[in-house]
Amino acid sequence: MEYSKALASLFTMLVLAPLPLLVKATDPDPLQDFCVADLSGKLSVNGFPCQPSSSAGDEFLFSDKIATGGDPLANPNGSNVTELDVSEWPGVNTLGVSMNRVDFAPGGTNPPHVHPRATEVGLVTRGELLVGIVGSLDSGNRYYSKVVRAGETFVIPRGLMHFQFNVGEEDAAMVVSFNSQNPGIIFVPLTLFGSSPPIPTPVLAKALRVDASVVDLIKSKFAGGY
Repeated sequence: MEYSKALASLFTMLVLAPLPLLVKATDPDPLQDFCVADLSGKLSVNGFPCQPSSSAGDEFLFSDKIATGGDPLANPNGSNVTELDVSEWPGVNTLGVSMNRVDFAPGGTNPPHVHPRATEVGLVTRGELLVGIVGSLDSGNRYYSKVVRAGETFVIPRGLMHFQFNVGEEDAAMVVSFNSQNPGIIFVPLTLFGSSPPIPTPVLAKALRVDASVVDLIKSKFAGGY
């Protein structure tokens, strides 16, 4: 009898134990129609503090900041990212969404990078882009790729390394959206070779299985950032 009671108690604990984890698995829903970010306030866990609704005009619902893109030849990558996260569009504060526009010169690339806090959905609006995604070690670091043309879409799972490369002869552009107001970005080359302070050369030489001179050469290319 005592054994049965103990077994029943253990079963109950196992069933109920995951429930707090399930409750905490997603961001809480907003408790107001909108919360236009007060960017001068201190960032908290779920976003910036709200501006008083009386001072938030209807511009929080609209933006033309990605109607035109930047110069893709302004940096060595041959691409230019126009961001529209919460810092550029305070109206998305607490809503868990944001957008970017990326413009590419012929041969330009949005280098291998990771968004640590968001899944990405993209629409190519001009030209043709090679979109590449690398799975985690669980997938054997499998590489997935396809040339995506104007009007076609792609999805990048959260946290996976990916890139876009203009394989056409003309300029290209895409618009992407994220399920985060601040998806974050980790450029792999810049992270490895342009961190501040720098990762010690012997560490990178060992990890990449090259001579230290090769690491130092690559570091010199990223001394000024992107």
